[in-house]
Amino acid sequence: MKKSLLIAAVLSGFTFAAQATELFVNISTDETMAQGAGLVLAGQALAQKVPVRILLCDDAADMALQGEPQDAPLKPKNVTPQQMLQGVIKGGAKVEVCALYLPNKGRPAKDLIEGVTPANPADVMSHVLKAGVKTLSF
Repeated sequence: MKKSLLIAAVLSGFTFAAQATELFVNISTDETMAQGAGLVLAGQALAQKVPVRILLCDDAADMALQGEPQDAPLKPKNVTPQQMLQGVIKGGAKVEVCALYLPNKGRPAKDLIEGVTPANPADVMSHVLKAGVKTLSF
């Protein structure tokens, strides 16, 4: 009986892992290394052919603005979070800024770098609640 339960638990774990088919990354921190960590993991997911959706909120969304001063490059690749963001966009990630960001910054959507759009909260929540979506927050 114990062996059957163990086998069932292991198999259900494998089933759960197999169902994780998308990655949602929420980045809101202004800490450069945490932003970088989220973007590195997003890039790794893309490299493994996992669809990625990124939501930038609060100070983290500043990296999505054109012409804003950027943080110092991160080692070992010597790239800024904005450069990393542009890389995951080129890799196929969908990137959005939270719906509160632009109105509270007093900025229009045209100030966002190419490939970044304002988020629709209902659409974001629908996505996050889908089966198989894993979420990371930074």
